[in-house]
Amino acid sequence: MKALIIGATGATGKDLTEALLQDNDYTEVVVFVRKATGISHPKLSEIIADFDNLETVAGQINGDVWFSCLGSTLKTAGSKEKQWAIDYDIPVRFATIARRNGVNSAVLLSSYGAAAKSKMFYSMMKGKLEEAIAELSFGQYIIFRPGLLLRKNTDRMGERVAATLLHFVNTIGLLRKLRPMPTSLLAAKLAKAPKVLGNGKHIIELNGIFSF
Repeated sequence: MKALIIGATGATGKDLTEALLQDNDYTEVVVFVRKATGISHPKLSEIIADFDNLETVAGQINGDVWFSCLGSTLKTAGSKEKQWAIDYDIPVRFATIARRNGVNSAVLLSSYGAAAKSKMFYSMMKGKLEEAIAELSFGQYIIFRPGLLLRKNTDRMGERVAATLLHFVNTIGLLRKLRPMPTSLLAAKLAKAPKVLGNGKHIIELNGIFSF
């Protein structure tokens, strides 16, 4: 299979790229990035793209399955408008081109609690993104909704504190369904999903990801 990835430079995206490169079922991996990653592998192709004008690389957005690991934080983006542009606008533009070019499968990294009618901005945004991509009618559409992710060597204090607290309550049997997930584990599940699930829409909630 030929896989396409956006968000390949984030923590989960990096782990997913590595997982796909090591998986014999994926014969070609194409990452769309703003600048070169420095990764070299016989199966890997890098497309330097202007994400505000994806039509310039539309001819290269073709393959069997598309993975979206693109996402930001409000702090990193700087405003809700800028976060929306990254987390919603870019994936929808990419998905639209991919579907137009005949890509059959889409795998979206969403978030726990995603719901278009949520009063929380982030959850609402992710829910609307799920719906927008669903409207494109991919043959196979897989949505992952993880919770707190454990990134390697994270420098985000909030993540470290939250992970410590959740680990503690998990050990005493509370909130186990909200336990943190290593990005490497999530990446392995993302890579596996298109190979074992059939056509149609599939939503894999946080607790189900561990057993998937």
